[in-house]
Amino acid sequence: MLSAVRDQLSGGLLPLEIAGAAVARENARTAVEQLDDYILPRYRSLDAPLLAVVGGSTGAGKSTLVNAIVGHPVTRAGAIRPTTRQPILLHHAEDMPWLETDRILPGLRRIIGTPVPAARMLPADQVGADPDPALIASIILLQDDAVPRGIAILDAPDVDSISDENRRLAGQLLAAADLWVFVTTANRYADAVPWKLLSEAAARNISISIVLDRVPAGVEAEVSADLQGMLQREGLGSARLFVVREFQLDELDMLPEAAVGDIKSWLGEIAASSESRAAIARQTLAGVMSQLANRTDAIAAAMGEQTASALRLETYVDEAFGQAEDGIQLAVQDGTLLRGEVLARWQDFVGTGEFFRSLESGIGRLRDRVGAFFTGKPQPVDRVEKAIESGLHAVVVDQAAKACETAEDRWRADPAGKALVEAGKFGSPSQDFSDKVAGQVRAWQLDLVDIIRAEGANKHMTARMVSFGINGVAVALMVVVFASTAGLTGLEVGIAGGSALVGQKLLEAIFGEDAVRRLTKRAMESLEQRCESLLELERARFLSWLEDVPEKQELENMNQHSAAIRRLAREQGA
Repeated sequence: MLSAVRDQLSGGLLPLEIAGAAVARENARTAVEQLDDYILPRYRSLDAPLLAVVGGSTGAGKSTLVNAIVGHPVTRAGAIRPTTRQPILLHHAEDMPWLETDRILPGLRRIIGTPVPAARMLPADQVGADPDPALIASIILLQDDAVPRGIAILDAPDVDSISDENRRLAGQLLAAADLWVFVTTANRYADAVPWKLLSEAAARNISISIVLDRVPAGVEAEVSADLQGMLQREGLGSARLFVVREFQLDELDMLPEAAVGDIKSWLGEIAASSESRAAIARQTLAGVMSQLANRTDAIAAAMGEQTASALRLETYVDEAFGQAEDGIQLAVQDGTLLRGEVLARWQDFVGTGEFFRSLESGIGRLRDRVGAFFTGKPQPVDRVEKAIESGLHAVVVDQAAKACETAEDRWRADPAGKALVEAGKFGSPSQDFSDKVAGQVRAWQLDLVDIIRAEGANKHMTARMVSFGINGVAVALMVVVFASTAGLTGLEVGIAGGSALVGQKLLEAIFGEDAVRRLTKRAMESLEQRCESLLELERARFLSWLEDVPEKQELENMNQHSAAIRRLAREQGA
């Protein structure tokens, strides 16, 4: 389950730039890092050595303390900051198999170190300010049997280092610890940065000890009492407090052994007892899991906001393109496409004004006129086809352009869509949309030819169609599809109505009334499908920017993960 949580958290769950998204992304990044660095390895290996991270502020004396704990110089201490560049992990020889792999801190490369004689260590003022780039993402493993078996001591960079990388690494190492040894000084124990980390430790319920370093003689009780009160107020009243008096360091920058005797004894007692180590590991693991559950709760809430925002943006797009579909359908059915060029070319095709005037003398004679027309030589049909193609193309492109503009405007006015509009070009159809429309209109015209061929498969109908031309019959069907006097005025009503009637009667003479209704229905359905597919291409262009937004099932999974993590935390804390 924990691996599934890790995979989901690393999947880029929060693509929309809405309020709180940046914080939630950082929560997800931190959660993945903590799962990799601590939760997964510790959950799988509860009996592995404890990781005690020695951390604290710049110049607090962390490296000096570590040297004193092992009894000889192993890590550099000095006035040049930052002093600790690569974290050094001190361990007993028998604990090496647990530490040399990427079981913990998998993102840090292992460098196996060897003890360096104190006389060969460079003085602090000879150390450059910048670390070797090849060593930045690394950890130095240094075997030292002065470290008790069962516990490893890691000297971490300063939590308030002038180096951004050092600060980030210090936070990562502290998050991977089973046990904190937090070093501060009598002069700086109230600094804000350390207390921020100590508050996080309280939230994790991690086992922690505080080393109050460089305390002048005579003020130990006063300073200790003040710090203890601060710890109590921050929920860290159970933290072990060690006081190290201010001493003169020897020629190797070493504290006297007695200065850290209590700390060494405490670490030794923990290392010597498997029960103590297990209790600390379980306590810290339970606390970190509880913190992870809180994070996943917050991430789930952010995912819900992303999902709701995406649905809102999708609704804007659906409404805009739904209006475009309605606009095309209206233009097809209200006679708009029988105006202008289409009307003129259709009139040329079916005959002169005398033919239309004959309609006024009696509809009953129309069938005879149609029969006579079959034996005549009508004008070329391609002009009508091209006029219809041009008119239909213009309608579809215009409606798609309006939809794109409307959807973009609504996205731009919405905080969730504003950044997407700036990243993509949505305000007009895609560059090749006009060509795609032209292709679909031509394909629809061919559809009509196929429909007519299928309907007129017997010899009698075929003979009639040959006399008129199958393309001419298809054009008549297009006119019938577009025929309605809605929206037309004046002379257009009579002309368009007559045009539709001529087309209707031509088709009925060939196929019969029932077949014409069936043909018209199939032709309309074919046109609607092709127009919908064209609009869907542009709609999908908008929605493709929402593909990474979590779906409802992903949100439910995250909520289930949170509940499962809390159960595991309770089990570890039992």
